[in-house]
Amino acid sequence: MTTLDLAPLWRSSIGFDRLFDLLEDNSGRWTGGDNYPPYDIERVGEDHYQISLALAGFTPDEVSITAEQNTLTVEGRKAEKGSHQYLYQGISSRPFRRTFSLAEYVQVKGALFENGMLKIDLVREVPEAMKPRQIAIGTRDDHQQGENKQAA
Repeated sequence: MTTLDLAPLWRSSIGFDRLFDLLEDNSGRWTGGDNYPPYDIERVGEDHYQISLALAGFTPDEVSITAEQNTLTVEGRKAEKGSHQYLYQGISSRPFRRTFSLAEYVQVKGALFENGMLKIDLVREVPEAMKPRQIAIGTRDDHQQGENKQAA
């Protein structure tokens, strides 16, 4: 079993506790486990992301997507269609449930199912008040001149 010591990172962080919690919560996913269905997470722009899941054999009616708080859940269950006599069955059609932890201010904008691929579009929309702003750096002379103007 591999362990990650994140203590040195805590010392130099301010306000990133949620990020480290997500890393610690999801560290079990890095050590194996079920990788069905396979997926990609791609950055397609500055604040635009796309999750692509390979869902060969599924139809859009057999898949559901739920966004709740900071969690995105994709579930699929094949409809029962009679009995088939397969000589070989290599295309998996087992039920699945895949969850993704979303960062703050990430919203699901839509989903498209095409050619066996489910593509989910995500956008990070940070409120204007939360965006970084430039802070002017003054000098003591600037501060004294401001006091002189107020006194006059």
